[in-house]
Amino acid sequence: MLRQGMDWKTAKRILSYLKRYQKQMAVVTVCIILSAVASAASSVFIQTLIDGYIVPLLGQTSPVFGPLLKALGVMAVVYLVGVLATWIYNRTMVTIAQGTLKQIRDEMFAKMQDLPVSYFDTHTHGDIMSRYTNDTDTLRQMIAQSLAQLVSSVCTIAAVFCCMLYLSVYLTAIVVAAVAVSLFLIKGIVGKSGYYFIQQQMSLGDLNGYIEEIVHGQKVVKVFCHERQAKEIFREKNTAWEHSSASANGYANTMMPMMNALGYLQYVIVAVVGAWMAIDGVTNLSIFGVKTVTLGMIASFLTLSRSFTSPISQISNQFNSIVMALAGAARIFALMDEQPEEDLGRVTLVNATERNGVLEETREHTGTWAWKQPGRGGSSLTKLEGRIVLDHVDFGYVPDKPVLQDISLYAQPGQKIAFVGATGAGKTTITNLINRFYEIDRGQICYDGIEIGQIKKADLRRSLGIVLQDVNLFTGTVMENLRYGNPDASDEVCIQAAKLANAHNFIMMLPDGYQTVLQGDGGGLSQGQRQLISIARAAVTDPPVMILDEATSSIDTRTEALVQSGMDRLMEGRTVFVIAHRLSTIMNSDVIMVLDHGRIIERGTHESLLEKKGVYYHLYTGAFELE
Repeated sequence: MLRQGMDWKTAKRILSYLKRYQKQMAVVTVCIILSAVASAASSVFIQTLIDGYIVPLLGQTSPVFGPLLKALGVMAVVYLVGVLATWIYNRTMVTIAQGTLKQIRDEMFAKMQDLPVSYFDTHTHGDIMSRYTNDTDTLRQMIAQSLAQLVSSVCTIAAVFCCMLYLSVYLTAIVVAAVAVSLFLIKGIVGKSGYYFIQQQMSLGDLNGYIEEIVHGQKVVKVFCHERQAKEIFREKNTAWEHSSASANGYANTMMPMMNALGYLQYVIVAVVGAWMAIDGVTNLSIFGVKTVTLGMIASFLTLSRSFTSPISQISNQFNSIVMALAGAARIFALMDEQPEEDLGRVTLVNATERNGVLEETREHTGTWAWKQPGRGGSSLTKLEGRIVLDHVDFGYVPDKPVLQDISLYAQPGQKIAFVGATGAGKTTITNLINRFYEIDRGQICYDGIEIGQIKKADLRRSLGIVLQDVNLFTGTVMENLRYGNPDASDEVCIQAAKLANAHNFIMMLPDGYQTVLQGDGGGLSQGQRQLISIARAAVTDPPVMILDEATSSIDTRTEALVQSGMDRLMEGRTVFVIAHRLSTIMNSDVIMVLDHGRIIERGTHESLLEKKGVYYHLYTGAFELE
C-alpha cells in the first residue's frame, strides 16, 4: 500500500548509514551554520552600512571614503566565509553520498546472492536492476543535495528569524503571517506530489522490467511478429509512468512559482508598512527594546525577508526529492529485508583419502570426496558416491497446486537416469529439488544415505554439475568461463574438459583461443558453441553427479553426434540425470522415467519400455509427440 508523506522508518534507516561519517558530518554541520550566520549577518550589516557609512556621506563636499571601504572589506570577508563554508559542506556531502551508496550497493548485492531462486522467479530482472540504478540515484541526490540543503535551510531560517526580531518585531509578524499562509497552501500540494513520486518509482521499475524482458527476447518478438502488441504494452506502461511522473513533478513545480509570488507580495507589504512606520515615526519594537525605523533598517529587513522565504521554498521543493528518494530507498530496503535462503544443514563436503578402507579428511585435492557429519562423539565421514533417492516426494510451487505427486526413484552410483515427458510434467522440477532450489512439501530426498536437508546447500551444490538449456556465459575470457565453478582449476584441466566436450577445436579457432574475451553473454558464438562451453564448464568441476537439462537441445544433429561421445566419457562413473526431448540421447540410459502431470507413469530401460508398448513406445515410434 502506498503511503503519502514522509516514511520516517526508512529515513531513520538511511541516517544510520551516516554514522560512519560522524567526523565529516560534524564538519558539514559547522560549515552549514557558518554559511547561515554569514548570510544573515551580511543582511543585517546592510543597516550599518547605509545608516552608519553611506547616509553620513550624503551632502558632504569632501567625503572621506576610507571608513566605507573598510566596512565593504568586512562585508567581503563575511561573504567569503559564507562561500567557502558552502563549498566545503557541498563537496563533503558528495563524498559522503558516494561512500554511503557504495556501502548500500555492496550490501544489496551481497544480499541478492543469498536470496532463493524463487525470488528471481517472481521479480523481473529489469525491476531488480532499477533498484541498483534509478532508486540509488534518487538516494544519491537526497544525501548529496537535498539533505544538506534541508539542514542549511533550517539553519538559515533560524538565523534570519533571530535577525528579523532584532530589527523589528512588527515587521517580523507580517513575514511570519505571510509564510503561514504559504505553508497552508502548499501542504496539500506536497501530500499529492509525494504520493505520485512513490507511484513514479514503482511504475519506473515496472517499465524497466518490461524493457529488459523485451530486449532479452527481441528475436522471439520478431519471429512471432509481436512488435505491435509489444509496442502497445510498452505504451501502456510508459503512459502509466508518464502520468505519475507528470503528476508528481507538476504538483512539485507549482510550489516554487507560488512561493515566489507570495514572497513578492510579502516584500511589497513589508516595504509599504516599513515606509509608513518611518514616515509617521511609528515606534519600532525589537527584542532589544524600542528603536526608530531608518532607511538602512528597512533595506536590511527587506533583504532578510527574502532570505527567510527563500529557504522555505527550498524546503518545500526538496521535500519532494526526499519523498522520491525515500520511495526508492524503501524498494532497496525491501530487497535487503527479503528472507535469505534458509540453510540449516550441518553436513559439509571435504577432501578425503582412503587407506585400508578408512576415510581420512585432508586439505589437499585428492579426487575423493566425503560427507563430514558432526556428532556427539566427533565427526564421521561418509564417502561421496552419488547415490540419490527420492522417497514419495510431493511438491508444489504454489500451495494446493501440486507439481509433483508421489515421486520415488533410486539412482545408484554411476547410473544414468533419464526423464521424459511433456512440458510441465515436472522433469526440471525434480532436478531443482535435488539442488534444493526449492524445499519439498512431503517425502524425503537422500544423498548417499543423508537427507539433503542436513547438507549445507553450498556443499550440496558443489557436488552437483548442471548444464541448463539456457546457457549463461559471463563477460571474461573463455578460460575464466570454464573456471567459473572451480576457480583453482589449472589451464590443463580446463583444456582437457573442453576436449572432453569437443569444444577445444572451435575454441582454438577463436581470435585469442582460450584467452578470447566473451562479451554480451557470448553473443559472438553460435548457440551450439555456447552450449559446448557450458558442458565443458560443468566438466571442469568434476562432480560425482551430473544434471543435464535439455543440454543438447540447442545443438544441431551433426554437433550432437560429436558431443555425445564426449558426454558419454564425461558421464562415465557418475550418477547422471538427463532431461531430453530427443529420445536418441537417452536410449543408453540405465533407467528411463516417463512423467505425466507430476507423476511417474512408466519406468524401465529403453528395450523394456518398448516391449510394454505404452506411452514411451508411442513416443519413440512417433505415434504421438511430446507437447
